[in-house]
This record gives sequence, structure tokens and C-alpha cells, in this order.
Amino acid sequence: MFKLLRFMKGYRKESILGPFFKMLEVVFELMVPLIVANIVDIGIKGDNTAYIFKMSLLLVLFGLIGLSSTLAAQYFAAKAAVGFASKVRFALFEHIGRLSYTELDTVGTSTLITRMTSDINQVQQGVNLTLRLFLRSPFIVFGALIMAFTVDAKAALWFVVVIPILSVVVFGIMLISIPLYKKVQSGLDRVVGLTRSELSGARVVRAFCTENREVGEFEERNNTLTETQKFVGRISALMNPLTYVIINLAVIALIYTGAIRVETGIITQGAVIALYNYMSQILVELIKLANLIINITKSVASGNRIQSVFEIESDQTERENAIVSADAGTIEFKNVSLKYKGAAENSLQNITFSVKKGETVGIIGGTGSGKSTLVNMIPRFYDSSEGELLIGGVDVKEWDTEALREKIAVVPQKAVLFKGTIRENILWGNENATDDDIYSALKTAQALDIVMKKDNKLDHLIEQSGRNLSGGQRQRLTIARALVKKPQILILDDSSSALDYATDSALRKAIAESTDGMTVFIVSQRASSVMNADKIIVLDDGEAVGIGTHDELLATCDIYSEIYHSQFKKVVEK
Repeated sequence: MFKLLRFMKGYRKESILGPFFKMLEVVFELMVPLIVANIVDIGIKGDNTAYIFKMSLLLVLFGLIGLSSTLAAQYFAAKAAVGFASKVRFALFEHIGRLSYTELDTVGTSTLITRMTSDINQVQQGVNLTLRLFLRSPFIVFGALIMAFTVDAKAALWFVVVIPILSVVVFGIMLISIPLYKKVQSGLDRVVGLTRSELSGARVVRAFCTENREVGEFEERNNTLTETQKFVGRISALMNPLTYVIINLAVIALIYTGAIRVETGIITQGAVIALYNYMSQILVELIKLANLIINITKSVASGNRIQSVFEIESDQTERENAIVSADAGTIEFKNVSLKYKGAAENSLQNITFSVKKGETVGIIGGTGSGKSTLVNMIPRFYDSSEGELLIGGVDVKEWDTEALREKIAVVPQKAVLFKGTIRENILWGNENATDDDIYSALKTAQALDIVMKKDNKLDHLIEQSGRNLSGGQRQRLTIARALVKKPQILILDDSSSALDYATDSALRKAIAESTDGMTVFIVSQRASSVMNADKIIVLDDGEAVGIGTHDELLATCDIYSEIYHSQFKKVVEK
């Protein structure tokens, strides 16, 4: 958590002025009981209306100054806390963006979202409360104790007795509550993760009619969280009654002692009132301090979770003098194997093949055979566990990652579109593309008709994740987004699965005609999508069981032959 304080740099002035103005408010607050004592002893006792009026105005003045100080403290504390949280959020987002797929898979999306949202908000609140209140409560407690001794030392001895007892009660409850609050936060993380999972998979849940089971699981976790919160709430609820019992007993003792000393003429009635006010201030501030420490503890726990993400280092390190400018058209796999982090076996095993510039490569195989894993290694989303992957004759690990990915365009299995216009989504591929470039890419991707049917054409608004488009429309637009980049390597990772055979055929023909000199990888489970490729790689359980042209594989590879005949038999029958 304390490592995050580096993000407070630039807010040193606010971090000083916030507590300073809060201390100024405390000084005036500690003066109030003395003024009230003088009003009683001099004004009321002496029937001096002018003095009462003058002291009342002084109280109002102190109140206004205190209010101004509070507002100033709140302003500076809020400015520092919001600025701090903004820096942390930006740095965390930037750090997550630099992590490889391996780290993202390990940490999990729901965890990262929680860190980016609720945890940062909790830390922001903790910084705000610390700057405003952390010094206020101890200052008032010790200030009230000192002021009580200036009023009457003997009566003030009750403060010396009561403050330790109150501290034991308040901080004892706090120490018991802190680990329970951490448990509550962890339970909340699990509920948030489950909620996100259920909402993102709502269609699947309904399709398999498992609503009751999912509701039951959510209810179980939610009830566990609720019971934990109730338990810690009951413990925290003991604080007020216990402290009020102690303070009221102390007030009785204080008034009894004060009455005897007033009767003997040692102190005045106003002094007893001042002592009573100081006792009340101590009670309130101790309770505030305990609640503040609990909040700060929550913030520290959240800060530690945020820092744990910052401490995750990508296993893909950039080397000095990394390659930034080279022809990336040729690709060569040399005995490449890949094992996912935490997996027992390799997902890819001894993959060896080479691709010349401008060739079209088809990759086919059953579900889970490693097709996506193979192509995800080309833009270095994953690094090989064994072997070498050469791009442009250079080991992929020697490339500057950003420079490498500038030469590659990937259309992933899941078509992802962002909220915005069609033009804004296509410009993700090339922010400098003209409308002519966009229309050309749309035409090649068989998506031009989608745009021309919209009233606003390229300015048609797409909802988040492309919810207002069909699956096929989303896929064609993501292909257009990749084509407008005009990359040296184009990877189509099962990106036409939602298209009919005629559209898929027209798409492949258009890409072949408009991508001269571009190395193209087509990942598919359809034999028709890859049969015209210059080279076809057949994967089975992570191994390349066949590499060659369509005709060669039909004669030599049983798995490819089985896939082809099973699919084309159905087509012939239809």
C-alpha cells in the first residue's frame, strides 16, 4: 500500500494544507468550552448582558472560522485524493495493458475490474479521510486533556482514568473488526466476480435452463457475505453503548467531583461545564478515530491488492536494441512447443513449418487442437516454451513488440466492436485511413452492404460489443478493421464462422485478390475455407499431423480427409 504513495507526488501542497486547516478548526473548537465557561461565570452569574452578547458573537466568529477551515481542508483533501486515485487508475490501466495474455489469464478479468473500480475508490476514500481526520481526533483527545488540566487538575484526573478505558474498548473492538472487514471485502470480490460471470453468460444460462441453479449459487455466496457483515456489524454495534456507558459514568463522577469543588469555592460552575464539554469531545473523537482506522484498514487492504497487480511483471521482456524495422512477411516455426502457465501438458508440441511472403496458410483441426494458440504466438501474445519462432528471419523475442504488432492485423474468434460509429471502429485499424480506404476495406470484407443500408452510413452508431448487429455483421466489420491497416501479416482466427458458405467464399476470393504480397493465415474448422490455401496445416491435440496442399493432404492425411469428406458429403446431400 505504501508503495502507492508515489502517486501523491504533485499533491504535496494539498497534503499539507488539508491537515493544517483541520488543525486550525480544532484549535477554535477547543476554545469553545472556555468561552462557554466565561459566559456562565461572568455573563450569567454577573447578569452582564453585554458580555454575554460579546462572547456569543465571538462563538459565532469562531464557528465561521471553523467552518471556513473545514471547507478548505475538505477541498484540499478531496483534490489530493481524487488526483491520487486518477493517477493510480491510469497507471494501473497502463500496466495491465502491458501484461501478456499469460498474466491476464492467470489474474482473471473480474479481479482486474475489481482492482480498477471498487479497490481504487476505497483507497481514494482512505486518502481523503486520512488527510482530513487522522490528525484531528488525536489532537482533540490530547488537546481536551491538556485544556481540562488547565481548568482544574484534580477533576481532570477523571480524564486520565477514562481515556485509557475508552481506548481499550474502542480499539479492542476495532482490532476484532479489522480482520472481519477484510473477510467481508474478499466475500464482496467473490460476489462481484460471480455477478459479472452470470451477466456476461446470461444467454448461455437461459439456453440451458440453469437459472435456478445459478440463482441458488449466487444466493449462497450472497448469504455468506451477508452473515459475515451481520456478525461484524454486531461487534461494531457494541461500540456506542459501551462507550456511552463509560462516558456517562465518567460524567457522573466528574459532575460529582466538580459539585463538591464548586461548593467549596475551588472552581466555578462554568469550569464544570467546560470539563463536561471536553469529556464529550473526547468520547466523540475516540469513536470517530476507531471508525476512521477501520476505513483506513479497508483502504490499506485494497491498496495492497492494487499493488499486487503492479508487482506482476510480464514474462515478455523487451530486449535492448530490439528490432523495429524489418520485413515481417516470412514466418518460420522451429520445433515450437507451448505450455500454458499452470498446465500439466503442452498445448502445442514440436510445430515446424515455414511460410514465404505472400503465401496463404490454412490451419484446420478439431476444437481444442491448438489452432488459435498457434496463431496467437505470431503477434507474441504468448511466448513459446521450447523452440524458435522466426518472423522476417528474426526471433520473435528479438522484435520490439509494438513494432511487430504494427505489421500484423488479427481478427480474433470473438468479434469485438466498441461503442461508437462504424467509422470510429474501422479507424482502430488505421487512424489515418480516409473514407475511401474504409470503403475499400468494407468492400473486400463483404461489409459494404451493411454500411450502405444504414441511414447514417459510416456514422451509424454501434452499441457496446456490437449488440445492435448480427454475428455475421460483426465479423465482417472486424475483418474490415484489420484490412484497413494494410498489414504485412493478416490473421483470420475462425473469423468467418458466422458467415454462410457463399459469403465466406466471396470473402476469401476478395481477400486473395486485394492482398497481394500479404501473408495470410486462415484458421477455420471448415475445409472449404482453407482448401485453396498455398499451405494447409492440420492440427490434432497440439501436434501438426499434416502439412501440405489440399490435394496432398487428401491423399496423405487421414484426419484432413475425414474432415473434408464429412463436410462435403453433407453439402452434396443437401
